[in-house]
Amino acid sequence: VSGFRSSGINAEYGAVTSAVMERLQTKRAEALLGGGQRRIDAQHKKGKLTARERVEVLLDEGSFVEWDQLVEHDCTDWGMEKTRHPGDGVVTGTGTVNGKQVFLFSQDFTVFGGSLSAMYAKKICKIMDHAEMVGAPLLGLNDSGGARIQEGVASLGGYGDIFLRNVLLSGVVPQISLIMGPCAGGAVYSPAITDFTFMVKGTSHMFITGPDVIKQVTNEEVTQEELGGWGAHCSTSGCAAGAAENDVHLLLQTRRLLSFLPSNNKEKSPIQKCSDPADRLVPALDNIIPNS
Repeated sequence: VSGFRSSGINAEYGAVTSAVMERLQTKRAEALLGGGQRRIDAQHKKGKLTARERVEVLLDEGSFVEWDQLVEHDCTDWGMEKTRHPGDGVVTGTGTVNGKQVFLFSQDFTVFGGSLSAMYAKKICKIMDHAEMVGAPLLGLNDSGGARIQEGVASLGGYGDIFLRNVLLSGVVPQISLIMGPCAGGAVYSPAITDFTFMVKGTSHMFITGPDVIKQVTNEEVTQEELGGWGAHCSTSGCAAGAAENDVHLLLQTRRLLSFLPSNNKEKSPIQKCSDPADRLVPALDNIIPNS
């Protein structure tokens, strides 16, 4: 009797385990799909890679270890409990670039426009804390419309936690921000106080508020490109250090940049071989400063 009872219990546990594993696989598949194929297609149509595709290009092949893949928001206002996506709009984790460990987050515009929730912010803060603890560069792949308005001050509080860590990490580990989409509001405060900020020509923008609000408040008509495009920030505001032709170009250039940087403030900078003569003349330097 006991043998039959034992086998029955084992069968019951086996069925439960199988159901749990099936649900886990389903959730993981949902996480990989982000906001769905329709939104992924829209992202590609704009000439942009998805959050996960960017991670694949940036990191060494097979090195990425994702953290908190199944985290979802906990908002129940405005019907938000009916719409949840595993990962909640940001891919976080660690990997290597040219064999050097880095920590990163990649915002997913296909999920709620990449907007930041309280749980989303906690995922980023966790990555930032570990970057400081390990002494490894922090990379932010930004593609976000800003705060998730449905969460109100909870979302804004999340930004405060991120800004605090930006300050604490300053001078400790390199912080690199890649602007890879239309970033507004809180989504651009953090990149502006990191060590390096780079943009993508034509598809990335940085502004506190958009052209529609500018028009309403000041009656001034301005385009997104004029207000926060790569030209404005690379030549006028100085918020961006440079711009790339497309997502892939920017990610490959970031890999190159990291080869010149130490991982933290206790390491010496890498020494690279240089074939460019130190005494090479550069006549163009004579024209940098205009005649006064």
